[in-house]
Amino acid sequence: MNLSCQSCGAQLVVEETLRTTTCPYCAAPSVVERPSAPDRPRPTFALGFVQLPERARELARQNLLRRSFWAPSSLRNASVEALRGIYVPAYLYSVLVRSEFSASIGENYTETETYTTTENGRQVTRTRQVTRTEWRPLHGRHAEYVQEVLVTASSGLTNDELQALEPFDLRQLRRYEDALIAGWIAEEPSLPQEKCLELARQEVRGHMKQRLSAFMPGDSHRELSYSTQFENEALSVCLLPVWVLALRHDPQAPPLRFLVNGQTGAVHGRVPISWVKVVLAVLVALLVMGSLFLLFSK
Repeated sequence: MNLSCQSCGAQLVVEETLRTTTCPYCAAPSVVERPSAPDRPRPTFALGFVQLPERARELARQNLLRRSFWAPSSLRNASVEALRGIYVPAYLYSVLVRSEFSASIGENYTETETYTTTENGRQVTRTRQVTRTEWRPLHGRHAEYVQEVLVTASSGLTNDELQALEPFDLRQLRRYEDALIAGWIAEEPSLPQEKCLELARQEVRGHMKQRLSAFMPGDSHRELSYSTQFENEALSVCLLPVWVLALRHDPQAPPLRFLVNGQTGAVHGRVPISWVKVVLAVLVALLVMGSLFLLFSK
């Protein structure tokens, strides 16, 4: 993709998946203007960065240090200076969910029960309050408007990683403007819209049992079954602020990735376990236990 710098006029070639670049000649930030397409719609909303680079690096460093004891030694002195801020594309999903359900609803009631027991060698009659449950069938319909569901639109950031960084404060959403992302790395949606739509539907389906359970009347319920239909679905591209740190500790292994929510500072990252360290720790523990046993046995 060719881009003409609006400041110095240099003709640049930028990556197809990025929306922004910085001119190497005059350091002017530029936003790549592309016509929207079904597989690459224009962003509708964006969230600004709140966490400054220094704070994001410190959060990543603290998280890495907490997990470095059992990690490979090559990670002990890993640098966080390569942390980069990226506007990651996601889809903001909303939908009207209509459900038909059936369940058994339990309503508790209390009655007095008479029973016999033995006290001091004699049988005596006593009474006690017992709680019982009456079960009744219930069939009905439920409608709920679900909104603010976020799913990734980036092939570089998995949906599990995005969920680990949530929640984002969507009350701070702003209408997308080029000026908001100028000077930052901003990625275009790289996942098919249909795949993202199915991810959003799966997330909503996963929550419906909990939502319907909370909707059930009575004191308890069982045998809940339901079917759902989605209506008035809406998908909007939203750019989310994420600090990304990629570390490659082993040429044969995929890079480790630490992510920092650019708005809230939440950190997500997995560090591999060095099994050499684990085996050595177990051997040392066995050696200490064996020494103590021999000491006290004598």
